[in-house]
Formats: sequence, structure tokens, C-alpha cells
Amino acid sequence: MKKQGIWVAICLTMILSFATPSHAKTITLRYAQQNPDTSWSTLHCVDPWLKQVEEATGGQVKIQAFHGQTLAKGKDLWNATKAGIADIGWIFHGYFPGLTPLADVISLPALPFQTAEKGSEVLWKLYEQFPDIQDEFKDVKVLLFYTSEPYTLLTRNKPVKTLDDLKGLKIRMTGGPPTEMVKALGAVPLLIPMTDVYISLQKGVVDGMGAPWEAIHTYRFYEVANYYTEVPFPAVYFSIVMNKHTWERLPEDVKRAIMSVSGLKGSKFWGHNFFDVIKDQTIKKVEASGGKNPVYQLSAEERENWLKIGGKPLWTEWVKRMEAKGHANASDILDAAIKLSRE
Repeated sequence: MKKQGIWVAICLTMILSFATPSHAKTITLRYAQQNPDTSWSTLHCVDPWLKQVEEATGGQVKIQAFHGQTLAKGKDLWNATKAGIADIGWIFHGYFPGLTPLADVISLPALPFQTAEKGSEVLWKLYEQFPDIQDEFKDVKVLLFYTSEPYTLLTRNKPVKTLDDLKGLKIRMTGGPPTEMVKALGAVPLLIPMTDVYISLQKGVVDGMGAPWEAIHTYRFYEVANYYTEVPFPAVYFSIVMNKHTWERLPEDVKRAIMSVSGLKGSKFWGHNFFDVIKDQTIKKVEASGGKNPVYQLSAEERENWLKIGGKPLWTEWVKRMEAKGHANASDILDAAIKLSRE
């Protein structure tokens, strides 16, 4: 009965929100995400963007933010947004291997972009260019995409300077192409929610993980990891999506206002402010806890070894796999991703 009452309340809220013209009544939208309200990404990216949406609509839209998995768990947010539990959902696609396989192209290892802002730009342009990618998101309204920078490898007990150092290690990685790369390189990939990684590292359940600097900062992984190596790991990607029925009920002027701070502009904003701006501060925290020079750079020769085994061969395999599933333009999508990344 309690669960039924919650659904009744949600439905009533939606009815009241759209029962009158936008100029007469504020439209309240529920935004849900995994990260806590005090995290860097929330304070410097999420909250500013939510404010941009409210300001762009001239106050017609008010967003009620649910941080820290208080409305739905991170791994449940795709379905929660589709079902209308959240109006706007933060979606980490690493939780859903196979859900959007063509968009996964952006997670192939060693694509030639170095910043999250650039990766985010590339993914949005791919979405605009290829209807097959759009079709993967047909059940929701995509407001924007954003990516991380290519992941850094952090380990608990031993530094990784060569492929031999990596072999056999249990590495927390996200699903899709990142998992395939870890396998190819000889490590054992584990899929563990980000919120459970700290204790998994602390207890030795995993030996290490691939992570962006933002996550290292937000989840304080520098307290339980001792070694960091810059490797040609993939980036991961996210989407900010809206419940389709909620979107369709919005007045046209409100839709235009929301998209004025979303799309390509919003994608680049999220990539830069969620990931890029935190790197230097996080490295300082790593240095404070792990010594003067804790971040190791692979030699050019060693980096080439990683690419030879776990890089470009995965590009070829991804194209073959997508073509086998009926996506005849998979090679075109990959070529476009590479070209856009280099521009």
C-alpha cells in the first residue's frame, strides 16, 4: 500500500504540473543522480546547469534535485527515468552493457581525444549525424551527452609500469569496450558500482581500477590506492535524459529554452565542468598522500605495446560485432568518431 501511495503522489504531481499553461503555473521536474550533493561535480557542474535550465525558461521550470541515489540507484536510473519516477535522469552507460552499443564507440580505447569536453562534443555530433544512434535512445528524450577524459589506472599494492605488471590483476572497469580492453591486456575485469569501489579496494576485493580524476576526487580513492599510471584506457560516457512523456507535455517555448542550454553547448559544459577542471586539484591530493611523483607515464615503447594488444584490435572487433548485428554503417560511425576527435 505504501508503494502504491508513492506512485499516486508522483502521478498527481505530474498532473498538477501540466494541468495549467506554463505562464500560470510553475512546472516542477525531478532530477535524479548517483553522486552526493556535496561532490565537486554536483557543485561545479550539476547545480550550475540545473540553474541554467531554470533561468533559460524564465522561471517556468523548477527542478527538484535528488542527489546521492535518494530517488533511485545509479544502476536503476535508466528504467526509473523511462518509468517517470525521475523526470530527468543522470545515466552512466557503463552500468548497461549492450543497451546503446553504437554509442559505445566513444568508449573504444585510445580514440584521439584527450579531454572530456572534446569527447562530449564528439558524442553529441555522432548522435546528431547517425539516426541509428538516435534510435538507441528512442524511449527517452536526450538532452545532452558527456564523456570522461581517458581513464587513469590506479592500483592498491603494486605499480603498473608494463603489461607484465598488469597481468592477472583484478581491475574494476565499466562494461562494454573498457571491459574488453582489460581482458585483452591480460587483467581480470570486475563490474562493481562506483559507490562500492572504495571498500573493495580497501579490502583487496579488487587490485585496482580505471577511473577519471573526478571519481578519484569525489570518492577519495587516493586514500586506498597507492599507485597511478597514465595508460591508453578508454573514456566512458553518460547521458542526461528526460522521460519521454514528460518532454512531450512541455510547452514548445519551454522545450526550446531547455535545449538552448543542452545539446552541443550543454554537452561541452558538462564534459569540461564535470571532469576537466578537477584534474589538477585531484593530482595535488594524490601527491599529498602518495609522494612527490606518484603518477607514472608509460614509455613510448610500452604505450605502443598496450595499443597493439588492447587498442586498435578492439576497434576492428567492435566494427565486426556491430555489422554482425545488422549495423552496416558501424565502420562509418567509427571513422566519424576518429575524424571528429582529431578536429
